Amino acid sequence: MAIVGIDVGTQSLKAVVVGDDLAVLGADSRAYTVDHPRPGWAQQDPLAWEEALAPAVRGALTRARLSPSAVTGVGVAGQLDGCIAVGDDGVARGPCLIWMDRRAAREVPTLPPDFRERTGLTADPSHMAAKIVWLRHHAHGLAGARFHQPVSYLVERLCGEFVMDHGLASTTMLYGLAARDFDDELLACFGVERAALPLLGEASDAAGSLTAAGSALLGGLPVGIPVAVGTGDDFATPLGAGVVAPGVISCVIGTAEVVGGLCERPVIDPSGLVETHGYAVPGFFVENPGWLSGGAVAWLREIIGATDDEELDRWADAVPPGAGGVTFLPALSGAMAPAWVASARGCFYGMTAGHGRGHLARALLEASAFAMRDVIDRLDELGVPTGSILLVGGGARSRTWNQIRADVLGRPVELAAVEDSCPLGAAVLAAVAAGHAPDPATAAAALAGERAVVEPDLARRAACGEAYDRYRDLFDALRPLFERDADR
Repeated sequence: MAIVGIDVGTQSLKAVVVGDDLAVLGADSRAYTVDHPRPGWAQQDPLAWEEALAPAVRGALTRARLSPSAVTGVGVAGQLDGCIAVGDDGVARGPCLIWMDRRAAREVPTLPPDFRERTGLTADPSHMAAKIVWLRHHAHGLAGARFHQPVSYLVERLCGEFVMDHGLASTTMLYGLAARDFDDELLACFGVERAALPLLGEASDAAGSLTAAGSALLGGLPVGIPVAVGTGDDFATPLGAGVVAPGVISCVIGTAEVVGGLCERPVIDPSGLVETHGYAVPGFFVENPGWLSGGAVAWLREIIGATDDEELDRWADAVPPGAGGVTFLPALSGAMAPAWVASARGCFYGMTAGHGRGHLARALLEASAFAMRDVIDRLDELGVPTGSILLVGGGARSRTWNQIRADVLGRPVELAAVEDSCPLGAAVLAAVAAGHAPDPATAAAALAGERAVVEPDLARRAACGEAYDRYRDLFDALRPLFERDADR
């Protein structure tokens, strides 16, 4: 058995090939870019994902020393909350408004009073329904269009089926958690017809069989092999790291930072800091869907001239906790913590002529740790089990950042055994869809692996606490300005 798992990410498309025991045999990736045509806008050409598929899959197979004919199933996971209009042929009619795009702020209608209880969501322009409305109001040539998220778009391109899983559907603002279906009243509120949305299936179901066109996109994988329905990266990443039961909070540090954990019941947060979604195993995933985190590191690295993340870490390491009074708000694509404010913007505060690039670096790294603490504190308050904190993703390579997180929390953090676990989660779903595993929980349970532990330096706890308080005070002070700008 060989299974291909694909992660359609924000900055790159990744592919892995796994064997019978789901161990990674080969991996590869292809990078692409995000277009920011205006402040608050973020979009990608879906053709960039399609063009990355064959090279990434071929590269992974080459590293695995396997031919395409060995592959028996394909799974796709990746960025959620995007919106792509397509025609009857499944071809995109324009760019994808990706997860960090907030242009649809004026498109969220008056919603039922029980919207949050019904959906588990915070009404926000990042979600798919608002983007559908924006596209219909502002884009041309969309009469009769259907609408996808990135994962479901690629699944249709591979197997011709118009389907998405309950996890992705639960992020749209059109889905009821209790009914496990799109909600007729919410569809009417946004003016979206059910036929314009994909059918619903379980993430590990077979959406369909790989078509000849899909085989060409994947570099010649066998026609007829099953393609899993797939799910969003918020859910596939912890799944690929072995998170299949409550008690582990995953902090996924990629372009965005997603913090959440499993709960047996559909927890609803009255404050709206965390949302509740479907997951690939029984239960609900309670999470904050993330702020620009690794993406913010890349932004700062370019601005201050760091050659790589390791150099930025060294500059940050040379500065004591609290960054000499410099505070950063991690809101380069709007604030998601300590509250959701779409019109918020990132900023540095407290700088003097005595501060340098190390202070900026440390303040930015600390800011994401502070936002992580906001979310974990809220999960604790809501009764979501937070027994251990698991750091996953490329950002977890940073020893400096890992130590900052442990110090800010005042508790140990664990490091996932596999860094890029999203494509591995996609492979888990494909293994089930292909009949090689009975269910996602059984398949993923063995993936937890041995986890390194980073202990907090309690001598730094007071300084971290003072810096966290400054971060909260700064957000509260600027919030009226953010909200004023939202009305312009």
